Amino acid sequence: MKRKEIIITIFITLGTIVLCSLNYIGNKYILQAKSAYRVYLDGKIIGHIENDQELYKIISNRQKQIKKKYGVKTVYPPENFEIVQTRSFNVDISSAEDIYDTLADLESFTVDGYIINIKTADDQKITINVLDKEIFDKAVKSLVLAFITEEEYDNYLNDTQPVIETTGRIIERMYFDETITIKKGFIDVNQKIFTDEVDISQYMLFGENAKMLSYTVKDGDTIESISDDNKLNPQEFLIANPKYTSKDSLLKIGDEVNVTLISPILTFSYEVHEVSDAKIQYEKKTVYDSSRPSNYSEITTPGVVGISRMTTKYVVKNGEMQAGVVTVGDPITIVEKVDEVTTKGGKPYSTYITGTYVDTGAEWGWPTNSPYVITSSFGYRWGVLHEGIDISGTGHGSPIYSVLDGTVYSAGWEIPLCLGGGYCAIIGHGNGYYTLYAHMSALRVSTGESVTRGQVIGAMGATGYAIGTHLHFSVWSGVPYAGGSRLINPMDIYG
Repeated sequence: MKRKEIIITIFITLGTIVLCSLNYIGNKYILQAKSAYRVYLDGKIIGHIENDQELYKIISNRQKQIKKKYGVKTVYPPENFEIVQTRSFNVDISSAEDIYDTLADLESFTVDGYIINIKTADDQKITINVLDKEIFDKAVKSLVLAFITEEEYDNYLNDTQPVIETTGRIIERMYFDETITIKKGFIDVNQKIFTDEVDISQYMLFGENAKMLSYTVKDGDTIESISDDNKLNPQEFLIANPKYTSKDSLLKIGDEVNVTLISPILTFSYEVHEVSDAKIQYEKKTVYDSSRPSNYSEITTPGVVGISRMTTKYVVKNGEMQAGVVTVGDPITIVEKVDEVTTKGGKPYSTYITGTYVDTGAEWGWPTNSPYVITSSFGYRWGVLHEGIDISGTGHGSPIYSVLDGTVYSAGWEIPLCLGGGYCAIIGHGNGYYTLYAHMSALRVSTGESVTRGQVIGAMGATGYAIGTHLHFSVWSGVPYAGGSRLINPMDIYG
């Protein structure tokens, strides 16, 4: 054998001996290492334990309260929890009890359920956690049925809405304005978790942490009086108390009613196609007959209220009709309007009586063209007093009229007594009453100008804080917002 080959053989033999020795020493060294379980949370080591089963046992024992609270069979560790077996030297071994306490401090345990995420139009986010998706579905239905009848709901879902033959309405579309996503997942037990249909229904209708208020019905109470005393409108009262079907429902003395202000976390919207008959109020006119004595007054032509059948489309959000009603086609006259004519005398009884009769203009005119729809009535809505009525007339730019003779107290863009009203006019009528006209697209009068009943003072619009084209019309006894002045329901002056 050559010398070079002998040297190579020696090196190989020595290398093999060294490797075997290192392997023997390494195995012996590893066998001396401690066996442990490394506990991870969110990818970070939070400690080592000797027995993983002991930790699981502690978790199981501590979970009994959680199981009882939520009625579940299994409670899970945090989703980002992991245990890995390892061997190492000089590692600090923690007790399973200490690791459990660390887990409890850093992260909560979880239960299996459904996570509902709600994104609002202004990018706010609301999360609802439920163990059973069915209670959420039932709560959603309860919310919907607070604003429409069950018959309307079923007919819409089953496509069995009755055909409109004369008058009536159908719901063309219903939806929530918010984006709702539902996913199955693990829910942190420290978060709010709904387990009861009543609780989640209450939350969805009245909002988070709502203080439920009740009232005991007393003698003389009506739904309207209770609503007004608690800053509700009757419709909101009916939503909070579904056992009553209309504002004229009878109340029983001693009954407890819910007077909590509703604040739904979802916006339930539906689009309506409606055919309805609108009353066209007749005008009251006066003519004079000089052949009659001055105290003569007789209705010579009785007034007849007209009826106009109109088709409209509009949107309702959480029970409130929105402005911007769209009229479809031309109205159909069902009953022709006939103006009432009163004939009065202009001849005095004797030479001792002088002067002529002056028409005081005591009859109030209507501020818009007909046909019209009152989209929002006078009264409380969402806890805030709506100080007049909103009238959707014959469209953007249609005329707005002064309802009585008077003098323009103030007119212009965002005048001090009409902030948020856009183009606005306030007219004093010399009899203690003032009328306010807001959201107009244009003004036809100026401050200090004298106006007559039926004079065009502006055009209908949607300026200022307005959603959709409409006129906001309010009536005051005294200068609006001045000391001693008071609001009047405009509909009260029309009888």
